Amino acid sequence: MIMKKINILFLTICILGVFSCKNELDLQPLDRITTDTFYKTRSDFDGAIFASYSSIQDFWGTSTETLSERGEFWKISMVITDDVAADNIQADGISQDIDNLQIRSSDVPYAAIYTQIYEGILRANLVLDNLEGDNDLTAEDKTVLDAEAKFLRAWFHFQALKLFGTPPLVTEVLKDINNLAQPNATQDALFTAILSDLTTAAAGLPEEWDSGNTGRATSWAAKSYIGKVNVWKKDWPSAISAFEEVVTTGPYMLMPEFASNFNYDEENNMESIFEIQFGGPFSDDNIWVFDDTHSENFKASQGIARGNYWEPGNGAPGGKNGQWIPTQDLVDAFEPGDVRAEFTYYKDGDTYYVWANGATQSLPYDPAWSSNGMSLKKYGGEHNAVGGNHSPNEQADFNNERWFRFAELKLLYAEALIEGGGDLGIAKDQIDDVRVRANLLPLPLGADLKEAMIQEKRVELALEPHRWFDITRWGIGADVFGSAWDDKYNVFPFPLSEIDRSDGVLTQNSGY
Repeated sequence: MIMKKINILFLTICILGVFSCKNELDLQPLDRITTDTFYKTRSDFDGAIFASYSSIQDFWGTSTETLSERGEFWKISMVITDDVAADNIQADGISQDIDNLQIRSSDVPYAAIYTQIYEGILRANLVLDNLEGDNDLTAEDKTVLDAEAKFLRAWFHFQALKLFGTPPLVTEVLKDINNLAQPNATQDALFTAILSDLTTAAAGLPEEWDSGNTGRATSWAAKSYIGKVNVWKKDWPSAISAFEEVVTTGPYMLMPEFASNFNYDEENNMESIFEIQFGGPFSDDNIWVFDDTHSENFKASQGIARGNYWEPGNGAPGGKNGQWIPTQDLVDAFEPGDVRAEFTYYKDGDTYYVWANGATQSLPYDPAWSSNGMSLKKYGGEHNAVGGNHSPNEQADFNNERWFRFAELKLLYAEALIEGGGDLGIAKDQIDDVRVRANLLPLPLGADLKEAMIQEKRVELALEPHRWFDITRWGIGADVFGSAWDDKYNVFPFPLSEIDRSDGVLTQNSGY
């Protein structure tokens, strides 16, 4: 996560191992910062923490130098679902294969995300490894930085667990170049480690940061994630307890208008629990190096290629790719009068807004711009078709990625109450709050609350990175995809390159 108010060159730290040379010389480059000289001041440690956040940005990165990534996380969190399809004219081959549930361990998305997750874990571990060294930190500094690094380490491990099921658990910096491969961890061990780190984070992080550090994880974010992780663990009492505290005494609220959550000029609002920060307005204007795995120096001011992939192509103004489109199934999931629909997708009859040729353009949406006559809209629209949200070449956006919103937490709270035998009246209230904000009536008495919760999660969080993980967690893959479903899809394959590199230490998931 990159702080919008901080203009800092991120440090990329790599452990290269220790090699002995025949001439026994130990030469250090005179123009490089090393770990021995870097971890001294609070500013140094903040920079190292930001490097871990930046690995999250890389989930959507575009690079021609490493694995040839092109927005890979969108493919395995959105395109693979029943909400989004690969446009059969404009989408790349991997998107089209994933849309058809063709999942291969050799494909780029799994290697790209695995790499970014464990890069982020390494960077968090490096901070923890150096906290007790020779530095200028105060005791308070150490408490906060320890908590923040553990929040990030927990966050990355949680994503790995959701994606791969039994990924490695790495809680220290691995320094033996000949012994870097790590085995699969059990889910019990992963949950224990993740919740332990989040508990430390909840105790040590501030409740809020000053305006110069907007977007950094807070104690309330850690408490929210304790609830969410316990939902995945199916520890309903613990989830209920965590969510109850956040809902009753935390700082969050539903924004009065649903669209406020995706407007460039309303970032980091009162509904945002954890938001991935993107830069601006000083972009280096190079869409190909959003990620810091590229050889060009990584800059905190870089943005995200969301518009380049999402906004319509095929002759639409702005010259975007339009690779992914909403499915008719998603469109049909919205009830009549649900205001969320108009902010989620474009259709015939809508006004299309785009920043093109240095100005905001508005014109009737043309169904010919998409193979099914519709396009993705969330994070788009009039509020976002402005110069401040775009790089000079108009290919990059600076609008943050809203990862965890209070609306999702309320629906998770409802789920925990329903599954855990809690107060169903409170569960209904959580669902109704989300519905009423969307201009829908509260649920009738006697409604099936679990089905209502599943429905609300789908339409409220459409085009956000949750639907696939709900499908697999709820075990409804066969209901959603029919005969195309295979239970092996409940977890993704470990990247074939990692399996080969581990020399048998890491075991592939069954069926891949």
